Amino acid sequence: MSKTKLGIIGGSGVYDIDGLKDSRWQKVESPWGEPSDELLTGTLDGVDMVFLPRHGRGHVHSPTTINYRANIDVLKRVGVTDIISVSACGSFKEELPPGHFVIADQFIDRTHAREKTFFGDGFVAHVSMAHPVCPKIADALYDAAREANIAVTKGGTYLAMEGPQFSSLAESNLYRSWGCSVIGMTAMPEAKLAREAEIPYAIVAMVTDYDCWHPDHDHVTVDQVIKVLVGNAENARTLVKRVAAKLGPDRTPSPLGIEHVLDTALITAPEKRDPAMFKKLDAIAGRVLKK
Repeated sequence: MSKTKLGIIGGSGVYDIDGLKDSRWQKVESPWGEPSDELLTGTLDGVDMVFLPRHGRGHVHSPTTINYRANIDVLKRVGVTDIISVSACGSFKEELPPGHFVIADQFIDRTHAREKTFFGDGFVAHVSMAHPVCPKIADALYDAAREANIAVTKGGTYLAMEGPQFSSLAESNLYRSWGCSVIGMTAMPEAKLAREAEIPYAIVAMVTDYDCWHPDHDHVTVDQVIKVLVGNAENARTLVKRVAAKLGPDRTPSPLGIEHVLDTALITAPEKRDPAMFKKLDAIAGRVLKK
């Protein structure tokens, strides 16, 4: 049986966890450029953990300038087997108030200024995103949140916008009409790249505001968001600690077979594959390229 190595992508308040043993910051290089920050590695309740500050310590990267490819690549290089994204978001539903956690299971990608794949000209691959979230991790997150008395909803659609500006009222109402639950700026292309890397992924969307559709909350400010973020961060630390124990050190595969999606995804003929891209994919697609 393989061992769990749980990757957590989130803000600075998420990785300051009591009980993290043998913790150290580690710089990992990637052929895809610079990741957001160094990786914080350690052990929590017997589970190997890897924390990556998505925006960098001190929040220096905007949602658009985050190097999502390098972030997923370095997590893959250090052996991460599962990823949990912890992300602030706005809510489109009255029943999902600030402070509520949503374990989203679907995404709509409205970003347009980001590199969204490890593959491309000279090495083409297509992976399915029909079910972008691993139910094994989502179930563990939901159960852990309930046990910790954290207000949580399992299921919902996360609308990923480009940002960094918040929505216009027209956009907010449009996304509500689509049935979206929450809106954020960072889940895409993060989830897509995790799938290409064959790493099961789940997201905890932490509601900070009602976006601008709500008549009593029509003007989102950074100050308001940060105030709620502080409270959410404490719950996020509790959740991460509990979910690590639930997943445990002995890993079980994703029921979706995510660990083998590249078996049927590569389409470029071997003799036509770009050698330079082949080399860059050593970590992401090494399992299938070595065959």
